[in-house]
Amino acid sequence: MEEAITMQDKAAPAIRIRDLVFRRGRSTILDGVSMDIPRGSIVAIMGPSGVGKTTILRLISGQLRPDEGSVEINGHLISGMSDRELQHFRRNFGVLLQDGALFTDLTVFENIATPVREHTDLPEPLLRRLIMSKLNAVGLGGIEDRMPHELSGGMARRVAFARAVVLDPGIMLYDEPMTGLDPIAVSTIRTLMRVTNDALGLTSIVVTHNVDQMRQLVDYCYIIASAKIAGEGPPEELSTSTQPSVSQFMNGRVEGPIPFHYEPPDAPWRLLD
Repeated sequence: MEEAITMQDKAAPAIRIRDLVFRRGRSTILDGVSMDIPRGSIVAIMGPSGVGKTTILRLISGQLRPDEGSVEINGHLISGMSDRELQHFRRNFGVLLQDGALFTDLTVFENIATPVREHTDLPEPLLRRLIMSKLNAVGLGGIEDRMPHELSGGMARRVAFARAVVLDPGIMLYDEPMTGLDPIAVSTIRTLMRVTNDALGLTSIVVTHNVDQMRQLVDYCYIIASAKIAGEGPPEELSTSTQPSVSQFMNGRVEGPIPFHYEPPDAPWRLLD
């Protein structure tokens, strides 16, 4: 019986989002969004700017609470947790932001060590061994004493990646991880994401606009438009979709159902009548 339950748990999605509604004032950012994020996969959330992609990441991590619907991670209801429970639960999350968000007054070593010092009592010799192993894993052994301003953009992003995975999280959240990087750095980060995900059995969610890079990285995509899921599927299927919103986004066309101009709700003015 225990074996059957274990197999069922492994088959269940790591992250289950159901009928998610989130509002800001009179604006509905997400309206009835449902997703299943399979365990061990890399899933992209894509769509135009301002449609709520990063909001979904914040709802998953418990930084925001939904107005309606639910977010479950490994069977745990995130919106039902207290702040203290969330703080403990977030130890299982790694987060990589688009600018890396390194602490500018700390060395590379101390940047990576920060979550370890915060969440564990690891002795200093073991702490140093752990940090150096993560630096070597991202190809940056020997730069532990540098300051963030001494790093290139690609190096800083790799340091931030090492910090995000230093506690061996089960879930990784990426918010535009390749923005502002040169093509070589983009390929490096993309490779690190895929290899690390597969080696450690992580479950990863990537928020991005970069259609070409996602075709080479992710297992499945959700496209958000007009507060709803406009399309979903493997990237190669979405590339040939005839669904108007999906086709417009995947092919970068201005004309289509996704509007170019943003209009606030009940706007009292119009640029042109």
